[in-house]
Amino acid sequence: MRCVLPFLLCIGLSGFLPAQQATNLVEQLWLNHAELLAVERKPEMEAKEVIAAGKTMRLLEKTFGTKPDTGWSLYISMHGGGGAPPRVNDGQWKNQIRLYQPKEGIVVAPRAPTDTWNLWHQGHIDDLFDRLIENYVVLREVNPDRIYLLGYSAGGDGVYQLAPRMADRFAAASMMAGHPNDANPLGLRNLPFMIWCGEKDAAYERNQVAKKWGERLEKLQAADADGYLHKTTIVKGAGHWMNGTDRAAIPWMGKHKRDPWPKEVVWHQSGRTHERFYWLQNEHPVKGQTIKATVEKQTFTIQAKGIEKLTLRLSDSLIDLDSPVRVIFNGERVHDAIVPRSSAAVKASLAERADPRSAALALLQVQVK
Repeated sequence: MRCVLPFLLCIGLSGFLPAQQATNLVEQLWLNHAELLAVERKPEMEAKEVIAAGKTMRLLEKTFGTKPDTGWSLYISMHGGGGAPPRVNDGQWKNQIRLYQPKEGIVVAPRAPTDTWNLWHQGHIDDLFDRLIENYVVLREVNPDRIYLLGYSAGGDGVYQLAPRMADRFAAASMMAGHPNDANPLGLRNLPFMIWCGEKDAAYERNQVAKKWGERLEKLQAADADGYLHKTTIVKGAGHWMNGTDRAAIPWMGKHKRDPWPKEVVWHQSGRTHERFYWLQNEHPVKGQTIKATVEKQTFTIQAKGIEKLTLRLSDSLIDLDSPVRVIFNGERVHDAIVPRSSAAVKASLAERADPRSAALALLQVQVK
């Protein structure tokens, strides 16, 4: 069979790939994959909706400024409301698209597919947001490293919940006037996070909880100086409505871009589990599991109580794949050898997620004996 890719790429399709060939292969496979996705997803975008997990999520959007050479920024802005009649949530949705105006970027206000109190942190939202992001990357030239999450009131509830469990998708997040419920901040290690709440926003103790979350992030940052970048603002004299003061979150978030290959990852599983987070994969996630993983030069150190098997998603953006890789997993040395780049790793990565910046060039499964 004749290969349609450049000759040098074809040489490595079934074997080891040198670094430059692997980079070229990512670019070529991404172009092919994106082209197919664009055809598949175009009807959704034209209908201004996203369909996933058996739900349909409608969209409003506005575009600001001029597209940078590196692609648009994307701001996903979640409305308030919650356990209310549809007309109330529809009103909140239509108001949300008017709240924030970046100098550059596409602002998308999705309409939650349900009208329940927890409308923004049910399990289907993760799947819908994954698809929303892919659609905008493929069809609207959004930069996958400049995607931001924000929300007001019940939308703020969603930010508290979604940002830690989907941190590897976003560049920064901002919570406005919400409540975390049972959310855990551990996953925010690499995601700049803002908290905004009115001083007098006492319903559900939002103001007190916001202060406590700020204090939790302070403690986490004190123990990890390179992680947990955050800023907490309690707006003096304000109640649930902060009179637009929270718009300052937009330029603060916009200063940050995602690092898809951080040197340290803290992955905590909430009630809505995930199998992939930055450069880690866990095929059998369980609520409450926490993994702490670091890489220094060529050595990975992983602490994962109760977990015996993981897959490391590797890239030359993280380590030198031409040199041996050492893995210390729960105190045991479980690997010390070169991990070859492969076309299979690239294809699997892009099939899982339409995100070329986080595409793995090699996969390494490690297991405690």
